[in-house]
Amino acid sequence: MRYLRSGPRRLQTQDTGAPRAKTVGLRSGEIADRNIRVILEAIRRHGPLTRTELGRHSGLTGPGITNILRRLAEEKLVTSNRRNGLGGGATATEFALRPEGAFSIGVKLRQRRGEMVLIDLSGQVHDRVYFGLEPAEKVKLVHAAARDMVDRHPALPIIGLGIAANDWTEDESDQIAAMSTIARPYVENECTAGLLAERTIGSSTREGALAMIIIDDDVQAGFLIRGIPYSGVHGRAGSIGEMLTGPDNLRLNTVVGFDSLRSRIGDDQFARLLQGEEFSSPSLSQWIREAAGHLLDPIIAMAGFIAPSIVMIGGDLPQGVIEALIHQLSVERRDTATRPLLTPWISPMKPASFSGGGVALGAALLPFLNTLLLPPASA
Repeated sequence: MRYLRSGPRRLQTQDTGAPRAKTVGLRSGEIADRNIRVILEAIRRHGPLTRTELGRHSGLTGPGITNILRRLAEEKLVTSNRRNGLGGGATATEFALRPEGAFSIGVKLRQRRGEMVLIDLSGQVHDRVYFGLEPAEKVKLVHAAARDMVDRHPALPIIGLGIAANDWTEDESDQIAAMSTIARPYVENECTAGLLAERTIGSSTREGALAMIIIDDDVQAGFLIRGIPYSGVHGRAGSIGEMLTGPDNLRLNTVVGFDSLRSRIGDDQFARLLQGEEFSSPSLSQWIREAAGHLLDPIIAMAGFIAPSIVMIGGDLPQGVIEALIHQLSVERRDTATRPLLTPWISPMKPASFSGGGVALGAALLPFLNTLLLPPASA
Protein backbone atom coordinates (compact mmCIF):
# COMPACT_ATOMS: atom_id res chain seq x y z
CA MET A 1 0.00 0.00 0.00
CA ARG A 2 1.05 3.60 -0.51
CA TYR A 3 1.37 5.81 2.55
CA LEU A 4 1.52 9.55 3.12
CA ARG A 5 5.05 10.84 3.14
CA SER A 6 4.78 12.04 6.73
CA GLY A 7 3.67 8.60 7.86
CA PRO A 8 0.85 7.81 10.26
CA ARG A 9 0.28 10.18 13.13
CA ARG A 10 -1.44 8.78 16.23
CA LEU A 11 -3.19 11.01 18.72
CA GLN A 12 -1.69 10.36 22.15
CA THR A 13 -4.12 12.28 24.33
CA GLN A 14 -7.85 12.81 24.47
CA ASP A 15 -9.53 16.18 24.58
CA THR A 16 -10.88 16.79 28.08
CA GLY A 17 -13.10 19.68 27.16
CA ALA A 18 -10.51 22.34 28.03
CA PRO A 19 -10.05 25.29 25.66
CA ARG A 20 -7.96 24.30 22.69
CA ALA A 21 -5.24 26.76 23.58
CA LYS A 22 -4.39 24.71 26.68
CA THR A 23 -1.90 22.01 25.74
CA VAL A 24 -0.31 21.35 29.14
CA GLY A 25 1.39 17.96 29.21
CA LEU A 26 1.79 17.64 25.43
CA ARG A 27 5.18 17.44 23.79
CA SER A 28 5.90 19.72 20.83
CA GLY A 29 5.42 16.92 18.32
CA GLU A 30 2.06 16.03 19.87
CA ILE A 31 0.95 19.67 19.80
CA ALA A 32 1.86 19.93 16.12
CA ASP A 33 0.07 16.67 15.38
CA ARG A 34 -3.08 17.81 17.13
CA ASN A 35 -3.06 21.22 15.44
CA ILE A 36 -2.83 19.57 12.03
CA ARG A 37 -5.79 17.38 12.91
CA VAL A 38 -7.78 20.38 14.16
CA ILE A 39 -7.28 22.28 10.90
CA LEU A 40 -8.02 19.28 8.67
CA GLU A 41 -11.13 18.40 10.68
CA ALA A 42 -12.39 22.01 10.50
CA ILE A 43 -11.96 22.01 6.73
CA ARG A 44 -13.61 18.61 6.40
CA ARG A 45 -16.58 19.55 8.54
CA HIS A 46 -17.12 23.24 7.70
CA GLY A 47 -15.09 24.00 4.57
CA PRO A 48 -14.24 25.62 2.31
CA LEU A 49 -12.73 28.05 4.85
CA THR A 50 -10.43 31.05 4.65
CA ARG A 51 -7.47 31.48 7.00
CA THR A 52 -9.52 33.90 9.10
CA GLU A 53 -12.38 31.40 9.37
CA LEU A 54 -9.95 28.63 10.24
CA GLY A 55 -8.61 30.83 13.03
CA ARG A 56 -12.10 31.18 14.48
CA HIS A 57 -12.73 27.42 14.30
CA SER A 58 -9.34 26.36 15.66
CA GLY A 59 -8.10 29.14 17.92
CA LEU A 60 -4.68 28.92 16.23
CA THR A 61 -2.57 31.86 15.11
CA GLY A 62 -2.22 33.01 11.52
CA PRO A 63 1.41 31.89 11.01
CA GLY A 64 0.62 28.49 12.53
CA ILE A 65 -2.37 28.02 10.24
CA THR A 66 -0.30 29.04 7.21
CA ASN A 67 2.39 26.46 8.04
CA ILE A 68 -0.19 23.72 8.55
CA LEU A 69 -1.99 24.55 5.31
CA ARG A 70 1.32 24.42 3.46
CA ARG A 71 2.00 20.96 4.84
CA LEU A 72 -1.52 19.71 4.05
CA ALA A 73 -1.19 21.06 0.49
CA GLU A 74 2.16 19.29 0.06
CA GLU A 75 0.53 16.04 1.13
CA LYS A 76 -2.33 16.78 -1.31
CA LEU A 77 -4.98 16.68 1.41
CA VAL A 78 -6.36 20.18 0.81
CA THR A 79 -6.80 22.43 -2.21
CA SER A 80 -7.19 26.21 -2.46
CA ASN A 81 -9.31 28.58 -4.54
CA ARG A 82 -10.08 32.28 -4.64
CA ARG A 83 -13.33 33.37 -3.00
CA ASN A 84 -14.87 36.55 -4.40
CA GLY A 85 -15.85 39.15 -1.84
CA LEU A 86 -19.45 40.28 -1.45
CA GLY A 87 -20.42 43.25 -3.58
CA GLY A 88 -17.19 43.16 -5.53
CA GLY A 89 -15.06 43.44 -2.37
CA ALA A 90 -11.64 41.96 -1.75
CA THR A 91 -11.09 38.32 -2.55
CA ALA A 92 -9.64 35.76 -0.17
CA THR A 93 -8.11 32.31 -0.51
CA GLU A 94 -10.30 29.50 0.78
CA PHE A 95 -9.19 25.95 1.53
CA ALA A 96 -11.23 22.80 0.88
CA LEU A 97 -10.74 19.13 1.56
CA ARG A 98 -9.26 17.10 -1.27
CA PRO A 99 -11.07 13.78 -0.76
CA GLU A 100 -8.84 11.89 -3.17
CA GLY A 101 -5.81 12.83 -1.07
CA ALA A 102 -6.18 9.70 1.08
CA PHE A 103 -8.08 6.42 0.95
CA SER A 104 -8.73 3.66 3.45
CA ILE A 105 -10.06 0.10 3.48
CA GLY A 106 -12.63 -1.11 5.99
CA VAL A 107 -13.74 -4.68 6.69
CA LYS A 108 -16.85 -5.93 8.46
CA LEU A 109 -16.56 -9.55 9.60
CA ARG A 110 -19.39 -11.86 10.58
CA GLN A 111 -19.30 -15.60 11.21
CA ARG A 112 -19.55 -16.69 7.58
CA ARG A 113 -19.42 -13.52 5.51
CA GLY A 114 -17.41 -10.36 5.13
CA GLU A 115 -17.90 -6.94 3.58
CA MET A 116 -15.03 -4.70 2.44
CA VAL A 117 -15.22 -1.05 1.33
CA LEU A 118 -12.75 1.46 -0.04
CA ILE A 119 -13.47 5.08 0.97
CA ASP A 120 -11.87 8.46 0.41
CA LEU A 121 -11.18 11.11 3.03
CA SER A 122 -14.74 12.45 2.82
CA GLY A 123 -16.23 9.02 3.52
CA GLN A 124 -17.41 8.40 -0.04
CA VAL A 125 -17.41 4.69 -0.94
CA HIS A 126 -15.45 3.96 -4.14
CA ASP A 127 -15.51 0.17 -4.09
CA ARG A 128 -17.36 -2.55 -2.19
CA VAL A 129 -17.03 -6.33 -2.22
CA TYR A 130 -18.58 -9.20 -0.30
CA PHE A 131 -16.76 -12.44 0.40
CA GLY A 132 -17.30 -15.69 2.25
CA LEU A 133 -15.50 -16.59 5.47
CA GLU A 134 -14.35 -19.81 7.07
CA PRO A 135 -13.28 -19.42 10.73
CA ALA A 136 -10.09 -21.44 10.23
CA GLU A 137 -9.08 -19.36 7.17
CA LYS A 138 -10.32 -15.96 8.36
CA VAL A 139 -6.97 -14.14 8.33
CA LYS A 140 -5.96 -15.45 4.91
CA LEU A 141 -9.34 -14.58 3.39
CA VAL A 142 -9.30 -11.04 4.80
CA HIS A 143 -5.73 -10.54 3.57
CA ALA A 144 -6.59 -11.86 0.11
CA ALA A 145 -9.63 -9.57 -0.17
CA ALA A 146 -7.59 -6.54 0.96
CA ARG A 147 -4.79 -7.37 -1.46
CA ASP A 148 -7.27 -7.67 -4.33
CA MET A 149 -8.78 -4.30 -3.38
CA VAL A 150 -5.36 -2.64 -3.42
CA ASP A 151 -4.45 -4.31 -6.72
CA ARG A 152 -7.62 -2.95 -8.34
CA HIS A 153 -6.65 0.60 -7.31
CA PRO A 154 -2.86 0.69 -7.57
CA ALA A 155 -2.59 4.46 -8.03
CA LEU A 156 -4.58 5.46 -4.94
CA PRO A 157 -2.88 6.60 -1.70
CA ILE A 158 -4.37 3.99 0.63
CA ILE A 159 -3.18 4.76 4.15
CA GLY A 160 -4.46 1.80 6.15
CA LEU A 161 -6.87 -0.98 7.00
CA GLY A 162 -9.64 -1.02 9.61
CA ILE A 163 -11.48 -4.09 10.84
CA ALA A 164 -14.84 -4.25 12.60
CA ALA A 165 -15.29 -7.60 14.32
CA ASN A 166 -16.29 -8.84 17.76
CA ASP A 167 -13.85 -11.74 17.90
CA TRP A 168 -10.70 -10.44 16.18
CA THR A 169 -7.51 -10.99 18.19
CA GLU A 170 -4.13 -9.30 18.54
CA ASP A 171 -2.48 -12.40 17.08
CA GLU A 172 -4.64 -12.11 13.97
CA SER A 173 -3.61 -8.47 13.58
CA ASP A 174 0.02 -9.55 13.83
CA GLN A 175 -0.56 -12.18 11.14
CA ILE A 176 -2.14 -9.63 8.77
CA ALA A 177 0.76 -7.23 9.28
CA ALA A 178 3.34 -9.97 8.67
CA MET A 179 1.76 -11.33 5.49
CA SER A 180 2.38 -8.33 3.23
CA THR A 181 2.88 -4.58 3.06
CA ILE A 182 -0.61 -4.04 4.47
CA ALA A 183 -0.20 -2.14 7.72
CA ARG A 184 -1.25 -3.55 11.06
CA PRO A 185 -5.02 -2.99 11.11
CA TYR A 186 -6.96 -0.80 13.49
CA VAL A 187 -9.71 -2.87 15.12
CA GLU A 188 -13.03 -2.05 16.79
CA ASN A 189 -16.16 -4.04 17.53
CA GLU A 190 -19.02 -3.80 15.07
CA CYS A 191 -21.33 -1.48 16.97
CA THR A 192 -18.55 0.95 17.84
CA ALA A 193 -17.54 1.08 14.18
CA GLY A 194 -21.12 1.84 13.17
CA LEU A 195 -21.30 4.57 15.80
CA LEU A 196 -18.06 6.14 14.59
CA ALA A 197 -19.52 6.31 11.08
CA GLU A 198 -22.65 8.01 12.41
CA ARG A 199 -20.68 10.43 14.55
CA THR A 200 -18.12 11.33 11.89
CA ILE A 201 -20.08 11.52 8.63
CA GLY A 202 -23.63 10.46 9.48
CA SER A 203 -26.74 12.41 10.40
CA SER A 204 -26.69 11.91 14.16
CA THR A 205 -26.61 14.78 16.61
CA ARG A 206 -23.42 15.42 18.54
CA GLU A 207 -24.89 16.13 21.95
CA GLY A 208 -25.10 13.56 24.72
CA ALA A 209 -24.75 9.82 24.38
CA LEU A 210 -25.47 7.85 21.22
CA ALA A 211 -26.57 4.20 21.10
CA MET A 212 -26.54 1.77 18.19
CA ILE A 213 -28.30 -1.60 17.96
CA ILE A 214 -27.10 -3.98 15.25
CA ILE A 215 -29.36 -6.90 14.28
CA ASP A 216 -27.49 -9.76 12.66
CA ASP A 217 -26.73 -13.36 13.59
CA ASP A 218 -26.88 -11.98 17.11
CA VAL A 219 -28.18 -8.71 18.56
CA GLN A 220 -25.68 -6.27 19.98
CA ALA A 221 -25.51 -2.69 21.11
CA GLY A 222 -22.80 -0.03 21.25
CA PHE A 223 -22.50 3.28 23.04
CA LEU A 224 -20.68 6.56 22.53
CA ILE A 225 -20.68 8.67 25.69
CA ARG A 226 -19.37 12.22 25.18
CA GLY A 227 -17.89 10.98 21.94
CA ILE A 228 -15.91 8.16 23.55
CA PRO A 229 -16.78 4.49 22.84
CA TYR A 230 -17.84 2.68 26.02
CA SER A 231 -17.07 -1.04 26.05
CA GLY A 232 -17.35 -1.97 29.74
CA VAL A 233 -15.44 -4.64 31.62
CA HIS A 234 -13.81 -7.14 29.24
CA GLY A 235 -15.68 -5.46 26.37
CA ARG A 236 -18.99 -6.90 27.53
CA ALA A 237 -21.04 -3.69 27.32
CA GLY A 238 -23.74 -4.02 24.70
CA SER A 239 -24.16 -7.82 24.86
CA ILE A 240 -27.92 -7.39 24.88
CA GLY A 241 -28.51 -10.55 22.87
CA GLU A 242 -28.02 -12.58 26.06
CA MET A 243 -30.77 -10.72 27.93
CA LEU A 244 -33.98 -12.52 28.91
CA THR A 245 -36.74 -10.38 27.44
CA GLY A 246 -40.48 -10.17 26.88
CA PRO A 247 -43.31 -11.69 28.91
CA ASP A 248 -42.08 -15.17 27.95
CA ASN A 249 -38.56 -14.44 29.29
CA LEU A 250 -36.68 -15.55 26.16
CA ARG A 251 -33.11 -14.70 25.18
CA LEU A 252 -33.17 -11.79 22.76
CA ASN A 253 -30.94 -13.58 20.24
CA THR A 254 -33.42 -16.43 19.93
CA VAL A 255 -36.26 -14.05 19.01
CA VAL A 256 -34.60 -11.20 17.09
CA GLY A 257 -31.40 -12.75 15.68
CA PHE A 258 -31.15 -13.87 12.07
CA ASP A 259 -31.68 -17.56 12.95
CA SER A 260 -35.11 -16.67 14.27
CA LEU A 261 -35.91 -14.56 11.21
CA ARG A 262 -34.73 -17.28 8.82
CA SER A 263 -36.79 -19.97 10.53
CA ARG A 264 -39.83 -17.71 10.52
CA ILE A 265 -39.81 -16.65 6.82
CA GLY A 266 -37.81 -19.44 5.16
CA ASP A 267 -34.42 -19.55 3.45
CA ASP A 268 -35.58 -18.07 0.13
CA GLN A 269 -37.23 -14.99 1.61
CA PHE A 270 -34.34 -14.53 4.04
CA ALA A 271 -31.86 -14.51 1.15
CA ARG A 272 -34.00 -11.91 -0.65
CA LEU A 273 -33.92 -9.69 2.45
CA LEU A 274 -30.13 -9.86 2.70
CA GLN A 275 -29.93 -8.85 -0.96
CA GLY A 276 -31.85 -5.69 -0.08
CA GLU A 277 -35.19 -6.66 -1.58
CA GLU A 278 -38.24 -5.01 -0.03
CA PHE A 279 -41.38 -7.15 0.29
CA SER A 280 -44.15 -7.88 2.75
CA SER A 281 -45.43 -11.19 4.01
CA PRO A 282 -47.51 -12.37 6.99
CA SER A 283 -44.54 -14.30 8.40
CA LEU A 284 -42.24 -11.27 8.19
CA SER A 285 -44.88 -9.08 9.84
CA GLN A 286 -45.22 -11.62 12.65
CA TRP A 287 -41.44 -11.61 13.20
CA ILE A 288 -41.44 -7.79 13.36
CA ARG A 289 -44.16 -7.85 16.03
CA GLU A 290 -42.37 -10.46 18.12
CA ALA A 291 -38.98 -8.80 17.67
CA ALA A 292 -40.32 -5.41 18.77
CA GLY A 293 -41.98 -6.91 21.83
CA HIS A 294 -38.65 -8.31 23.03
CA LEU A 295 -36.31 -5.57 21.78
CA LEU A 296 -38.17 -2.91 23.76
CA ASP A 297 -36.86 -4.28 27.08
CA PRO A 298 -33.16 -3.50 26.44
CA ILE A 299 -34.13 -0.17 24.87
CA ILE A 300 -35.99 0.76 28.08
CA ALA A 301 -32.90 -0.26 30.07
CA MET A 302 -30.66 1.91 27.88
CA ALA A 303 -32.99 4.88 28.26
CA GLY A 304 -33.13 4.46 32.02
CA PHE A 305 -29.41 4.04 32.67
CA ILE A 306 -27.66 5.90 29.82
CA ALA A 307 -30.37 8.17 28.37
CA PRO A 308 -28.84 8.42 24.89
CA SER A 309 -29.91 11.32 22.72
CA ILE A 310 -30.93 8.78 20.08
CA VAL A 311 -31.03 5.01 19.58
CA MET A 312 -30.13 3.95 16.05
CA ILE A 313 -31.03 0.52 14.67
CA GLY A 314 -29.12 -1.00 11.78
CA GLY A 315 -27.92 -4.18 10.14
CA ASP A 316 -28.15 -5.94 6.81
CA LEU A 317 -31.96 -5.81 6.73
CA PRO A 318 -33.62 -3.52 4.16
CA GLN A 319 -34.47 -0.01 5.29
CA GLY A 320 -38.18 -0.71 5.10
CA VAL A 321 -37.94 -3.63 7.53
CA ILE A 322 -35.98 -1.57 10.04
CA GLU A 323 -38.49 1.29 9.72
CA ALA A 324 -41.37 -1.16 10.27
CA LEU A 325 -39.59 -2.52 13.35
CA ILE A 326 -39.13 0.99 14.77
CA HIS A 327 -42.81 1.75 14.12
CA GLN A 328 -43.81 -1.42 15.95
CA LEU A 329 -41.53 -0.44 18.84
CA SER A 330 -43.45 2.84 19.12
CA VAL A 331 -46.68 0.82 19.27
CA GLU A 332 -45.29 -1.52 21.94
CA ARG A 333 -44.11 1.31 24.18
CA ARG A 334 -47.69 2.59 24.45
CA ASP A 335 -49.20 -0.81 25.19
CA THR A 336 -49.86 -1.16 28.94
CA ALA A 337 -51.30 -4.66 28.57
CA THR A 338 -47.82 -6.24 28.89
CA ARG A 339 -45.98 -3.33 30.59
CA PRO A 340 -47.94 -1.51 33.28
CA LEU A 341 -46.23 1.87 32.75
CA LEU A 342 -46.11 4.14 29.75
CA THR A 343 -42.56 4.99 28.70
CA PRO A 344 -42.63 8.44 27.08
CA TRP A 345 -39.06 9.09 28.24
CA ILE A 346 -37.53 6.50 25.90
CA SER A 347 -34.93 8.00 23.57
CA PRO A 348 -35.99 8.67 19.97
CA MET A 349 -35.31 5.78 17.60
CA LYS A 350 -34.28 5.95 13.94
CA PRO A 351 -32.62 3.74 11.32
CA ALA A 352 -28.86 3.88 10.94
CA SER A 353 -27.76 6.31 8.24
CA PHE A 354 -25.80 3.71 6.28
CA SER A 355 -26.45 0.22 4.95
CA GLY A 356 -25.28 -2.58 7.20
CA GLY A 357 -25.40 -0.15 10.11
CA GLY A 358 -22.35 1.61 8.67
CA VAL A 359 -20.08 -1.03 10.21
CA ALA A 360 -17.71 -1.46 7.25
CA LEU A 361 -17.72 2.30 6.68
CA GLY A 362 -16.82 2.91 10.33
CA ALA A 363 -14.02 0.36 10.06
CA ALA A 364 -12.63 2.23 7.05
CA LEU A 365 -12.67 5.47 9.07
CA LEU A 366 -10.42 3.98 11.77
CA PRO A 367 -7.12 4.66 9.93
CA PHE A 368 -8.23 8.25 9.30
CA LEU A 369 -9.22 8.77 12.95
CA ASN A 370 -5.91 7.35 14.10
CA THR A 371 -3.67 9.26 11.70
CA LEU A 372 -5.33 12.33 10.16
CA LEU A 373 -8.64 13.37 11.70
CA LEU A 374 -9.70 14.19 15.23
CA PRO A 375 -11.40 11.32 17.04
CA PRO A 376 -15.07 12.04 17.72
CA ALA A 377 -14.38 12.88 21.37
CA SER A 378 -12.15 15.74 20.24
CA ALA A 379 -14.09 16.94 17.21
